Amino acid sequence: MIDNQIQVLIAEEITLPSPPAIAVQILNTVQKEDAALGELVKIISADPALTGKMLQLANSGFYAIKNEVTSIDRALSVLGTNVIKNIALSFVIATDLHEEKQTGFDFDDYWRRSVTSAVAADLLTQQLGQKDDDIFVTALLHNIGMLAIFMHKRDEYSELLHESCMSDQSLIALEQSKYNFDHQQVGMTLIQKWGLPRSISDPIGYHHNPDSALGNDQKTAQILYFADQFAAIYNETDTAEKVRLLQGELAEQYSLTSDQIRSLLDDVAEKSVEILKTFEIEPGDMKPYSEMLQKANEELGRLNLSYEQLVIELKEAKAKSDRLANELRDANLRLNDLAYTDALTGLYNHRYFQDNLSSELLRASRYHSSLSLIIFDIDHFKKVNDTYGHPAGDEVLKKISKAVQKIVRPSDIVARYGGEEFAVILPETDITGVKVFAARLRRCVEGVITTVDEQQIMVTISVGGTTFSPEQSETSKNILIQTADRGLYISKENGRNQVTILATENAPSP
Repeated sequence: MIDNQIQVLIAEEITLPSPPAIAVQILNTVQKEDAALGELVKIISADPALTGKMLQLANSGFYAIKNEVTSIDRALSVLGTNVIKNIALSFVIATDLHEEKQTGFDFDDYWRRSVTSAVAADLLTQQLGQKDDDIFVTALLHNIGMLAIFMHKRDEYSELLHESCMSDQSLIALEQSKYNFDHQQVGMTLIQKWGLPRSISDPIGYHHNPDSALGNDQKTAQILYFADQFAAIYNETDTAEKVRLLQGELAEQYSLTSDQIRSLLDDVAEKSVEILKTFEIEPGDMKPYSEMLQKANEELGRLNLSYEQLVIELKEAKAKSDRLANELRDANLRLNDLAYTDALTGLYNHRYFQDNLSSELLRASRYHSSLSLIIFDIDHFKKVNDTYGHPAGDEVLKKISKAVQKIVRPSDIVARYGGEEFAVILPETDITGVKVFAARLRRCVEGVITTVDEQQIMVTISVGGTTFSPEQSETSKNILIQTADRGLYISKENGRNQVTILATENAPSP
């Protein structure tokens, strides 16, 4: 179990993402003792895209089912509730935590490695004669802490990843040095927060140092450690060297023969390519290691050399040099990108707000959930600047920003909209919830005291808000913003220091 001090430190530094709505439904269903299997089928079948992907995977060579599976009911009866749950969670989480735009983090590479690790963990578990229905999803999520850190630190964490590639220091060591925690601990905390079983969350916290885990967690963490090495062989350079190291460690740990390890290597590549296509992730030029050796042998024959892996190493040395040059170019380009955070308050900036509101509205529409938006600004803020000076005004903005961050949920997004105006995106929040939060927000700011040169400054805010609900017809980001802004205007017109929540077009009246 992760230390409470580490949990507090992580909570202060990182806003952990919430699980997708459909993932919550699946987890809640399978955790009920009296849950009917039909309830799980109903949840999955409500999403045609998810259903199609699951049937595609169930009929793949990974599960080797003799007769074609044509329905979720049939898949559940053949594969079992736990496997179906994990397949569904894998698809939902991988789809939800994936950004298409260029952000300084290669999401396709991340999920390609994660899927390869999941396949390797499952195959290695089978090879060892062990039974662990959760091993696929555990391995798929074993590096999810990296995503959580990146989504909050972005450019800062991208530079850390780059430094790890360019130096001999491990990413774990760099993370500990900079944050006093690492992505293993963040991943464990996130999975625990999502309510997944500890048999999944706890091994994730030790996959780089499995000997530190306890009991059965150590066995699973060891599988994750080796699965990560399989993924590195097919998704990094220095393949030949990595294979030699892996062969030695697997032989020592599990007494596997060279033939067994070679067979595993090939199976991981073949099955990963198939699964990656199901996840709609491009597998690149991944091919079984035996094919790589065969091509190396052909070249060695022409060069009259005897050591079959030498050509691979020479090729990869050049590839590594090219990759480092490309990474240096990308790092220079990233320096010119706009930051996602506001320099004064530390909140997200207007650009991030616009991007995030679009993605949250799409998610709410897809999963038929509520989404609320609040816009507020500081009353008579010009008077604060004129009376106490602009540095004092800046302190007020920073103090209010910190106070608001303390009362929001980890899934909420607080942004500086511009000047003294702020916005809060509230996923999974209906009209009742936004009214309660807006009232709490107003009282919170009213109680904030900013002391500058022994002078106490207190301000109030005017608040406007709105909600997109599953019952209404489709809306747009602009309509949400305009409606919340109109509510803000009404609050100011009616005397300030108050809240006005309005319904969007075609929505039920609040």
